[in-house]
Amino acid sequence: MLKSSSGQRSTQRAGFPRRRRGALAAVLLALSSTVTAAAAAPGATGTPGRPVVATDHGLVRGRAHDGFATYEGIPFAVPPTGGLRWRPPKPARPWRGVREAGEPGPQCLQPPALGGGPPTGSEDCLHLNVTTPTGPGPLRGRPVMVWLHGGGFTFGTGSIYHPERLAVRGGAVVVTVNYRLGTLGFFGHPELKNAPPFGLADQQAALRWVRSNAARFGGDPGNVTLFGVSAGGLSTCAQLVSPTAAGLFDKAVLQSGSCMTAYPPGALIPSLPAYRPFVSQRSLRDAGAAAAARLGCPQGGAGTGASTGTGSGTGTATGTGTGALDCLRGLSAEKLVTPELTAVFNGPAYGNPLLPMEPARALEAGRFHRMPVMQGANRDEMRMFLGFTLGQYPLRGARDYRARLRNSFGAAAGSVEAEYPLSAYPTPALAWAAVTTDNAWACTTLHADRALSRRVPTYAYEFADRTAPVLEGLPDVLGFPYGAAHGFELPYLFVSPLTKQPLTDRQRALANRMVDYWTRFARTGNPNHPGAPAWPAFRSDRTPLAQSLAPGRHGVEPFDVGQAHHCSFWERHRG
Repeated sequence: MLKSSSGQRSTQRAGFPRRRRGALAAVLLALSSTVTAAAAAPGATGTPGRPVVATDHGLVRGRAHDGFATYEGIPFAVPPTGGLRWRPPKPARPWRGVREAGEPGPQCLQPPALGGGPPTGSEDCLHLNVTTPTGPGPLRGRPVMVWLHGGGFTFGTGSIYHPERLAVRGGAVVVTVNYRLGTLGFFGHPELKNAPPFGLADQQAALRWVRSNAARFGGDPGNVTLFGVSAGGLSTCAQLVSPTAAGLFDKAVLQSGSCMTAYPPGALIPSLPAYRPFVSQRSLRDAGAAAAARLGCPQGGAGTGASTGTGSGTGTATGTGTGALDCLRGLSAEKLVTPELTAVFNGPAYGNPLLPMEPARALEAGRFHRMPVMQGANRDEMRMFLGFTLGQYPLRGARDYRARLRNSFGAAAGSVEAEYPLSAYPTPALAWAAVTTDNAWACTTLHADRALSRRVPTYAYEFADRTAPVLEGLPDVLGFPYGAAHGFELPYLFVSPLTKQPLTDRQRALANRMVDYWTRFARTGNPNHPGAPAWPAFRSDRTPLAQSLAPGRHGVEPFDVGQAHHCSFWERHRG
């Protein structure tokens, strides 16, 4: 990403989603197309404006900005190419001299956003970016925050999230991470047996790098907070329950991606099945075998896609009788990173050493790492997704609304309509958005809050600014305001995910409040601090309180999130 002469970074679109097979993946791909240096870190040298830090693999030269420094495109693993495709990440090799770290590395390979064409990015993508404060404050021992981007496990990159606010105002060292996506990150096959989800393994490799290198950038390696949005939130959930993540981080923040997230059938469009973000290892292996056969690489080694021997992953088919995986590793990335395959391989599998259990079940059983957790969702989550589909699948009146209810809830449709009568909403589309937001997001997050809070300090929130700037690229839908939709909190924490309007003065005040809460939690495990509205810890045996985050005098205060989202009703109809 290029810098301007003023030292401010150029802006790029951020993606903020999750998806499920086929049509949902297409919606998310569409979204991706829119969307004073007073001191240096300990050990930093170099010329003014180009600080140098010694990592455990070699020297990196970053860039100084007004109050912060960035070190971008630092490799944390060997490129997972050729014979390393679909293998766990290996630590990066040391380098000699000073490595330029003034620009981010390539994004991980992902399908084109719109209009077809080859995939974008590179298989050589396992890089991370470090932002560290350089203004007044301690030179070492700062809290470290590691960000996992969203994008439905199919697209996105860490470098589009600019964490200057968290670093300068919050005093945190922030690391944004790339991890393998789609077919290259979440593929399964019988020959892979119980291999871990490679994208999640990449995240763990990045966390190991952070433990080893945080102090070199002024961070406290014993105080690492893992946080993410959407698929990044789900990834944080997965790491929270993963045995192989033990000792890699100390606190967790899950934004719009709880372990319990689930959609009923037809939530987005009528033809989509029910959605759960994590899939079984067996089903993933079966899907991989079927995909391999379609690509000319059947089991048994009689396929036509074996590598020509370069190990580059760009070879041509030879039919040499090697195994299906060798055949697949010989295929070009263009044959593997397609919208069709991405619609299948876009979620982590459980039933392997990294994820032995489905995360929702593990959370219920208390099989997760003991650490403070902050978790929340947005007031109108589903409106972002529905905004993309209403043009093709409109809800024009009561007939369309009732058809959706029957399709998703069957015999319970009448009860759902009684709980969410059309007369209570301006339009059928907004009624349906309320139903699906509450069912799929708000109440599943509340369910996860209860499971967490029985064992660890838990702080629940809801981003509730219904006047939040609309993300660039979302279609304008008459009579359908987006409100506080999925991903709309991100411009309050990060600089420059493009929006159709800038933040107002009131919204900038909210952004400051949110940055203070997030970084205080990263520092202490408790978001409360002097001068801020009190944020009570969530208690499973009391009224389910979440901290509302909205502008205005009473915008930031606790409220009964269960009552606001009809969660007692959904508890009776869950399952």
